[in-house]
This record gives sequence, structure tokens and C-alpha cells, in this order.
Amino acid sequence: MISRREFLQATAAASTLVLGSGLGPLGQVAAQQRLTQADITKFDALGRLTILHVTDIHAQLMPLHFREPSINLGVGEVKGQPPHLTDAEFRAYFKIATGSADAFALTSDDFISLARNYGRMGGLDRIATLVAAVRAERGADNVLLLDGGDTWQGSWTALKTDGQDMVDVMSALKLDAMTAHWEFTLGADRVKAIVDAAPFAFLAQNVRDNEWQEPVFEARKTFERGGVKVAVIGQALPRTAVANPRWMFPRWEFGIREEDIQKQVDAARAEGAAVVVLLSHNGFDVDRKLASRVKGIDVILTGHTHDAMPGLVRVGDTVLVASGSHGKFVSRLDIDVANGKVGGLRFKLMPVFADAIAPDLAMAKLIEQVRAPYAKDLQRTIGRTDSLLYRRGNFNGTFDDLICNAMLEQRDVEIALSPGFRWGGSLLPNDEITWEHVTNATAITYPNCYRIEMTGQQLKEVLEDIADNIFHPDPYFQGGGDMVRVGGMGYAIDIAKPAGARISDLTHLKSGKPIEASKRYSVAGWASVNEGTQGPPIWDVLAAHVERHKVVSVTPNNAVKVLGS
Repeated sequence: MISRREFLQATAAASTLVLGSGLGPLGQVAAQQRLTQADITKFDALGRLTILHVTDIHAQLMPLHFREPSINLGVGEVKGQPPHLTDAEFRAYFKIATGSADAFALTSDDFISLARNYGRMGGLDRIATLVAAVRAERGADNVLLLDGGDTWQGSWTALKTDGQDMVDVMSALKLDAMTAHWEFTLGADRVKAIVDAAPFAFLAQNVRDNEWQEPVFEARKTFERGGVKVAVIGQALPRTAVANPRWMFPRWEFGIREEDIQKQVDAARAEGAAVVVLLSHNGFDVDRKLASRVKGIDVILTGHTHDAMPGLVRVGDTVLVASGSHGKFVSRLDIDVANGKVGGLRFKLMPVFADAIAPDLAMAKLIEQVRAPYAKDLQRTIGRTDSLLYRRGNFNGTFDDLICNAMLEQRDVEIALSPGFRWGGSLLPNDEITWEHVTNATAITYPNCYRIEMTGQQLKEVLEDIADNIFHPDPYFQGGGDMVRVGGMGYAIDIAKPAGARISDLTHLKSGKPIEASKRYSVAGWASVNEGTQGPPIWDVLAAHVERHKVVSVTPNNAVKVLGS
């Protein structure tokens, strides 16, 4: 386990002008409302090789607000370690000034006022500008652009085009390689069709045909950049067939496949690779453990858990890079190679402040084109919010609470269950709620909102299973999501207890009575992994609720009591 002192030493040694490090002027400049594109791209270059990394964009072509979590708990050896720090603890750890641009980009404190000061973040036309600036500075032959996956899913246009909008945009960005997770929910045939035609590499060493155990996708690709060979190994989400409907890719198996990663590293080295990169969608804690067990990886570009880290984490000879989500950041890693191996590293997490970065005109035009057939629908106003609507957090999110309220009302049930998805933008008080906002939080290929009966015992078992998926002390048994959101029911959770013993005190909120193990309750939910699930799409359920109320207000959810943290 890396200690706090070791982490700070590694960050100081490996990072230059890091967001929130106190080493550069970015926070001060932005606080004075003078943040410019030059401030964001300013970098003290090192060596000849530059790696750029984005991940978990979730099909967000346009700038948006996205509030980082106020609760992100770690268990076991990673308790209290980055990325499991939020708000004041996060700012103290990385020496981030309160109220600065860094604080706004990386924490949830004072989010509403800071969002109004600093504006939206992200946008692929702004990312294109940053990528072009780095390529112009370094030379395109010295820059490698990599995408950690969760790119083709998360918006209405991605859903309606089967991901083609994002494929076109990432192709125009001249992406070199990517790996995947939510991409697989387009179905096996569609994924294979895109991969066969795409101008970029689709890498996933850990996906196998379940009959012959043959690789389904290319495992790694070697690029010549900066005068050296850079081997990139792809790692798709190991638990895809558990987290998402297996029937959408019935012939494929996943898994971590640690021994196979080692074989790929060894083969890459034997072929002369000076730099070995794992392009991963494992999640941060899984990658931290993997880095301690697989030898010879220089860099792990981690994804899935949406962590934005303003410094490198070093585990042995491997550094981990976490680039956040929703297009809010682009990571830049300069590598100096000497005598056929990594000699030095320099890192910066570049924040994509939409108001400070000039849109790339060609990319802006392409984005307008791919959105044009759906523009009228996307702009349609459904209602308005009086509350801050956000999604991230281990147990609650007000946007998720709104979805639960919609299911309780529209499906006429006692209890609502909404998956702990991390994607979807945030809305500020008094913002209009448009069709785009609704679908940014709900656009999946299995959206049916079911209505069933469950016993109190079954409800407890569901919560226990999901809690173990998140808070299992061994990262290799974690799925990396957040707890299912619950409407109409409260409970207590002790994350320090073992599997099957974490959940207690289930309460029916409307009556105030305990949930009875043998009693049956009407329950609504969505995103079931079962084939043939019946019910209206969740976006229609949510839109109907908002249209009925016209103005929605979501009160703080105090129905989950967290123990052992």
C-alpha cells in the first residue's frame, strides 16, 4: 500500500504545474476571472514523447456542468487514500485553494456559485483545440491520443445513431486507440461492425470467445512516437457481463486476466517497446492492485470510476493516471526515454473550461452536423428545476432521487430502485430541464421501467449484493459503481462489515414502519439486465413526471444512514 507521504513525494517528483498542487498560477488566474487557453495549455515539456488521455466521455459532445462527488468512500487498504477523498480533504491533500477553478473542477463544495462563475466544462470542440495545440507544440509524430472507453454511450444522439456520432467525432480527432465498457451495450454485431471500419485501434486483451477462448479483439498495438516504440495494451471492463446484459454479447467472456496482461507486457518488451501502457477501464482501485502484481507496465491510464486526479500515483515502477469524465479534463503525460526505458515523467491534468478555450471550428461544424437531425427534440423544454440536480455520490444523487420520485408516481409503486450510474450532467437551480438533460441521464439500450413485487427479504438481498460489489475489501471483487438509488425506502449500511451483514434497518418511508422480510411490496426499477423486460422507457417516465409538475424540487435525501466509514 502506498502511504500518504510516498504519494506526495511521487506527485511532487512526477508532476509539473499540477492542478491544485499550488505549484502554478492556474487557480489564482481563474479566481480573478482571467483564465485563458494559454494558462490551460502551459507546460514545461519533457523528452520527445507525449501521451494524451481522455476517458468516460459518455457521448457528451457539448459543454456541461458535472458535479464531482461529495462522498467517495474507500475500504480496506485504500481507505482515506486518493481518490477516496472529497471536498475539504481533497483540497487539503492537493493544496487547492477554496473557491478556485481547481476547487470547482475537482470538488463539489460551493458548486452552484462556482459553476456560475466558471461556466461549463468539456465539449469535444474544445478538446479538439487542446489536442491540436499539443500536437502543434510537440509535433504530431510525437503525440499519442488514447481513449479509455465509455465513449459511445450516454446521450440521445449516441443512442439514436448506435454510437456513430461519437465514432465520427473521435475519428476526426485522430484518435489512436481506445478500450471499452458501455460500448458493448450496443450489441456484439454493432461493436464488431464499428471496430472493423474504424480508423483507430480498438484494444481489449481480456475479451474471449466463450466456446474456443480465442481473443475477440486486438490485445495490443505498438506505435512509433517520439522516436521510440510505445506498446498500448487494452483492458475492457472485466465485469461487463455482470454489470450489463450478457444477452447483448452472449458469446463473449471478460475478466481481469492478470496472467495474460503479464504475457502481453513481456511480449511487448521482447519486441523492443521502450514504453508499455495499459489503457484500462478496470477502475482505479483495481488498477492500483494490478500495478503491484504485473511487472513491466510503465503507465496505467485508468478509467471507469470517473476519478479526476491532479497528480500521478506511483506503485512500484508504474504510474497511474486518472483523467475524470464527461470531457472535463485531458491528461498530458510527457515521457523522457533514455537507454530504451522511461527516464522521467511530467504530468498535467488540463481542465477543459469551455469559456476559456476557443472551439475548433472544424470539430464544431461536425458536432453541429451529427446533432442536427435531433436538435429540435434535444432543445425541447420539459420543465424547470428549483434544486441542484447531480448524480455522483456513493449513495445518493438528486438527479437519481428525481428519477425515483418519477417512478414512484408514474408507476404507482411503494419503492423505486434506480441504478447507481455515474454519467449524466448536472443542472443548477432555475435551469430549464430539456429533453437532452432527461436523456443524458437515461439513454441506454435497455431502458424499460418495470413494475414487479418483491419481498422485504429480496430487497435486502439486492442491497447486500450491490454493497458487496462496491465495498468488498479486495478491489478485484469490486465492480466500481455506486449504490443503487432507492426511493420510498430508507436503510442503514455499515461498509466495514462483511458480505451479507452490511444492510440493516430497512424502513418504508411513507408509513414509517420497518420493511418486513416476508411482506410483498410493489417496486419499480429500470436498466434490468434480464432480456425481455417490459415497461415504458425510463426517459418517458421521467419526462412525464417533470411535465406534470412543471417545476421540480428535490429535498435532501437523508434516508440512507452510513456507518463504518
